[in-house]
Amino acid sequence: MAQSSGVGPAAGTSLREDAGAEPSRRTPAQLPKRLGRLARGAASRGSRVGLFVYALTLGGLLGLASADYATSGGYPFGGTAIGSWTAWPRAGSLDSDPYSRAVNARRSDIPLAVGEGMLLTAASDDKGRTLDAACSYRLAGVTPPARAWTLTVTGRGALAAGQEPVRTGFTSTEILREPDGRFAILLSPEVQPGNWLPMPRPRGPIRLALRLYDTPVAASVGSLDRDTLPAIERTGCGS
Repeated sequence: MAQSSGVGPAAGTSLREDAGAEPSRRTPAQLPKRLGRLARGAASRGSRVGLFVYALTLGGLLGLASADYATSGGYPFGGTAIGSWTAWPRAGSLDSDPYSRAVNARRSDIPLAVGEGMLLTAASDDKGRTLDAACSYRLAGVTPPARAWTLTVTGRGALAAGQEPVRTGFTSTEILREPDGRFAILLSPEVQPGNWLPMPRPRGPIRLALRLYDTPVAASVGSLDRDTLPAIERTGCGS
């Protein structure tokens, strides 16, 4: 019994000393390493978060810029090229693409529905050169059969300060025609005799819009060909 009681305290004391000594041997040596690992982990997480925020911001800016460019001009998709003109048979339909709807909303336009008519636009002449407000053009020929039509000229960007256009378009009821029914419209920065359309601004790209109302070609774009649309000829260009 005496041996048993004498061994017990000694053994217990030894265990307590070992248990107390272990933290004192481990903590001072491991603390700098643990702090280093924590710092590296925080830096790594911070760099990943920063990269994610940068990529998200860049993607958002590029998306906004591309959407602005795609909707600031004409319709980007769904057109059928016919010479220098492009027909847009689905621009006003219920199943038109999102970009077409965005263009209509941005310009506050009410597009022609499929049964109401058809829109045709032109941004280049018959030789493929971009229409420019600094140049002069002659539109001559006929239009597809329609109860009525309008031809307007527009330009991307604001008008020149203090410059109000005298006219922005013609209608089929006011155009001056030749005896055979053909007509010629002159687009020019300077005043011209006859059917004259002034340019919307001194320079820069312009776009023509021909709207046909109550026309049989609205049912089929394939019935249109180059001879049924006005020719676009550049007659001069300012320096």
